[in-house]
Amino acid sequence: MVVYQEKSLADWEKEFSALVASVMTSTATEEETDEQQRERKKRLEAPGNQEEWFAWYFPKYCFAKPARFQRRATERLIAAAREMIAQGWGKFSQSRKWCRGLAKSTRRMLEVFYLHFVLGLQINGLFCSKSNSNAIDLMAPYMANLEANQRLIKDYGVQKNPGNWDMTKFISNSGFGLKAVGTGQSPRGSKNEEMRINFIIMDDTDDDEVCRNKDRLDEAWKWYEKQVLPCVEISKPYFIFFDNNVIAEDCLALRFAKTAKDSETINIRDEEGKSTWPEKNTEAIIDEMLEGMSQESIDGEYFNNPGTHGQTFPEITWGACPPIEELDDLVGYSDPAPADRDMPGAKDNTGNSRKATFVIGRKGKRYFIYYGFLDVMGTDRFVDTLFLCRDYVDGRRDISFHIENNKLQNPFFEQVLQERIFEYGDTRGYLYPTQDTREKPAKWTRVEATLEPINRSGNLIFNEAEKGNPHMLRLERQFLIAKPSSKQLDGPDCIEGGIHILKTRNVAHANEVMYQERTHSSKTHY
Repeated sequence: MVVYQEKSLADWEKEFSALVASVMTSTATEEETDEQQRERKKRLEAPGNQEEWFAWYFPKYCFAKPARFQRRATERLIAAAREMIAQGWGKFSQSRKWCRGLAKSTRRMLEVFYLHFVLGLQINGLFCSKSNSNAIDLMAPYMANLEANQRLIKDYGVQKNPGNWDMTKFISNSGFGLKAVGTGQSPRGSKNEEMRINFIIMDDTDDDEVCRNKDRLDEAWKWYEKQVLPCVEISKPYFIFFDNNVIAEDCLALRFAKTAKDSETINIRDEEGKSTWPEKNTEAIIDEMLEGMSQESIDGEYFNNPGTHGQTFPEITWGACPPIEELDDLVGYSDPAPADRDMPGAKDNTGNSRKATFVIGRKGKRYFIYYGFLDVMGTDRFVDTLFLCRDYVDGRRDISFHIENNKLQNPFFEQVLQERIFEYGDTRGYLYPTQDTREKPAKWTRVEATLEPINRSGNLIFNEAEKGNPHMLRLERQFLIAKPSSKQLDGPDCIEGGIHILKTRNVAHANEVMYQERTHSSKTHY
């Protein structure tokens, strides 16, 4: 059981003093006349200038230009706030399932300050986290900036209110108040004079151990629904923010996202495999960060794709593969994904679907996964994987390539993919993949029925020479966590497609041999 150590006053004061000093140092003011100050402030507060406002008042946090998704999320929030203020009431709930390293907590703080100082919203908020100590830590930057940010103080006045200023709650002179609350703690009675709660900030609220226990998770959710949410004043504008990456297949972040008016999932890389915040996280930085991490950790922390081991594929066999020229048959199979009507969560814009291409061989009853690719990738990269897989085989034996092309994928195949393959062929030698138009049963049914018996008997072999290949490790992980509710089965689905073709051709070959033998036997007898 996880036991959270509540923060002592002495520890908090030491850490807070260092934070205050850092904020003060980073926000030195400039000499200017009263008129210059008014003009600067007017320009910064002008509608649409929020990014410039953030950068001026909070240089410590704005060391990199904001990402496109961050700017757009802020724009949606501010637009909703202006509309709610104009009509005098309304609710805005926002779920940000942004992965680690995308500044979801920092961005939220800048926005809440903007709503208060620029749009004039009085704030009486609950700052909720998985423990009271965690809430205190995450709330401290708000308090430190109100106390020591020289630029805020110069333009908006002294904020520190000594009579209402401690590590668990504070109320500034301008009417900005927050109270730290840990999961399970009662937030009742959280009033600022007659003003009830109008902001709920849920930050780092999910806990790994709690998410592994459905009863405890249900209890945490009931706490939010029955104790936290009813604190708000519903007749006036109020805001509920839930900022947490997805740490489990069932968690508070996902439950909240189902009801949020504004919900998005942002990973460290987008569907094209490129950094979602290139202004801060370059490709080299991401590569270095992920190097040495397990695929399980990478998926959970940076791609909002956590998983627990399933029971269908409890283990995967890695072993030596026979020389390709000694195989009975060989295919390259590709799944351009997604478009599977069966994929759970297909309507959720998670950006987690991955394309796959693998070289799969058969020798007797054994199937070998030699080499391949499984990743979030764009069309050009996907087409490139076909040619890279052909290069891997390097003419050692014949190989046929097949691409899944169901009814939903067909327009994309004919209008985009096929043409792109031909374009690549102009410089790299032509490749003519066959369309796999098989009417497929549900994805999980296919994967389990075809692959589980082969894997259980030890006849599904991953090439041990590629054990350091991240694409092969991603494939292994998708097998290990596979279950009927899995949102990611792109890799196993690709392998099922290739093995289905190998099995079908083997049966056809066996029937042909049997027919020839019978024909020869009857002629000889005659």
